[in-house]
Amino acid sequence: MRMWAFWRRLQYGSVFGLLCVLIVSSVYFKYVYAEPTCFDGSQNGNELGTDCGGVCKRICAFSVTKPTVDWVRSFRVQDGQYNAVAYIENKNKVAASPRLTYTISLHDAQGLITERKGETILPPDSVYPVFEARIDTGTRIPTQTFITLDEVELWQPATFGSNQFRVIDRKLTGEETNPRLDATIYNEALVKANRVEVIATLFDAQGTALNASRTFIDNLAPRSSVDAVFTWPEPISQTLLSCSVPTDIVLAIDLSGSMNNDGANPPQPITSVLSAAKSFVDRLQSTDKVGIVTFATTAIVQVPLTNSISSVSQQISKFAIASKEETGSTNTGDAFTKTQTVLLSSASTPGSRKVMILLTDGLATAPANNSAAFAQSEAKKAKDAGITVYTIGLGTSVNMDFVKSLASSPSQSYQALTTQDIDSIYKNITNSLCAEGAAVIEIIPKSDASFESL
Repeated sequence: MRMWAFWRRLQYGSVFGLLCVLIVSSVYFKYVYAEPTCFDGSQNGNELGTDCGGVCKRICAFSVTKPTVDWVRSFRVQDGQYNAVAYIENKNKVAASPRLTYTISLHDAQGLITERKGETILPPDSVYPVFEARIDTGTRIPTQTFITLDEVELWQPATFGSNQFRVIDRKLTGEETNPRLDATIYNEALVKANRVEVIATLFDAQGTALNASRTFIDNLAPRSSVDAVFTWPEPISQTLLSCSVPTDIVLAIDLSGSMNNDGANPPQPITSVLSAAKSFVDRLQSTDKVGIVTFATTAIVQVPLTNSISSVSQQISKFAIASKEETGSTNTGDAFTKTQTVLLSSASTPGSRKVMILLTDGLATAPANNSAAFAQSEAKKAKDAGITVYTIGLGTSVNMDFVKSLASSPSQSYQALTTQDIDSIYKNITNSLCAEGAAVIEIIPKSDASFESL
């Protein structure tokens, strides 16, 4: 009987204890417990840090590459006032920040003149300008400019970087009196962009920044374009005039079978080549005309000379290597022949510079008996006709002696060891297209429209 009473008391006690646990747990979960969130100030759940990583959209700072400063300079607006511009690089593919704070300081031989604090957004995967307008310097003239970046407190994903916008037209007027730059900005994204900051920077042929201007676009609808206007308070003819001379350009692109020998899907290197050519065309000015010649067994005029830069850019994206060219030849000489017919046609602009940019990954192999000599002969005819020839040899096995022999001078011939080099080579050629002392205008829009909400 005593054992039976013991077990009975044990059962009652167990049931009572379980009830107590359930009551305490219910009270705790109802009034005390807080489910982990991405905003509770604690590292919980599967977060990689405090409220970042894991299920949280916020990106942990320790997993992000810090932004770096490419260059910073100040430019005179008028006596006692300067604009300051810095190029900030964000190497992260998707990590963006809605708030990058910084301090810009202007100095002369006596030391600090003044400084200004500011903040901006930082989209991902490119270089973006920081612009501070009309900094007062009194009677002192700054000779050095510095920028200090604060630690970024918030990183979040963005679906677009610099490819969210495209500059499809630009026109400079009034260089000697009231300079004005008109540009057309296209929004590639499917989301509206508000308060888009757009900065135009003027470079000389060596890539040194000479001046800059800024404007804002209040509303840019998805898949649409809007005009942007930049102005300068004083003449800038000394840095821009020679760049306003129009240029007629033909891109001659190798579409022989070897241009997809690297495999991959989409095929390489042709995919990267066409992408770089498209970017080159997008950087041209509205006064320029461009045509496209492709060559394999024979050369084809794909696009006659036109100033419709956007339409040419779209057509380049459609080029592909024909299946019959997998076993075909490379007729480099015919590319020069067809290019001459384009640049010397009635469609060319009177008084324009005439330029050919040829890209190939190999030797000339057609016509069969004298392919290299034929190419060199046709290249000489083009140069004798006043056409400036730039050549790009792609890959490590290309015969650069042959490629250089086709160019107007050795300095106008380049070797792209990898597809990543092609775009930078095209940029170098863009800079050199202007006469000595000339300038190139780079227009960069930025917006937080594609930043993902946290």
